[in-house]
Amino acid sequence: MTAERKSFAVQPNECESYWQPVPANGFVEVHVSRHRTQTLTPFESGIQEVAPGSFVREHAHNEHEELILVIEGEGVADLEGEPHRMQAGTTLYLHAEEKHKFTNTGDGPLRFFWVLMPGGLSDFFKAIGRAREPGQPEPTPFPRPTDVEQIERDTVFVR
Repeated sequence: MTAERKSFAVQPNECESYWQPVPANGFVEVHVSRHRTQTLTPFESGIQEVAPGSFVREHAHNEHEELILVIEGEGVADLEGEPHRMQAGTTLYLHAEEKHKFTNTGDGPLRFFWVLMPGGLSDFFKAIGRAREPGQPEPTPFPRPTDVEQIERDTVFVR
């Protein structure tokens, strides 16, 4: 089935969402994906929430650019070894193949809106996460799949 080109609105709790494994914990919501619509310029977007004391491990994307807008919380973005404060209103531009890591240094969740161009991050989140439903209690932290390196190679990460 091919997604059609059509404008739409995404309301809270009306999107695909996945609990994320350690070390990030928290969850991801996928608001715009190639599974939902055909965008003229390929991209995907959503929101990620990283639990207090947790982090998104260091990684890089192959031919993908990424934008991050911090919505709430406090953290540190390590961009190619250089630390940058993350707070509400911080925007990060992440160039293809450059390593980055996000650490929640606050007492509450670190939430950010992400855009990945040309897309494909939703496939990764689905493959490593567990389906999340509105109102569902947060699961006990769970490990990444044993084949996570293959999942990364098959999706949007530097090979």
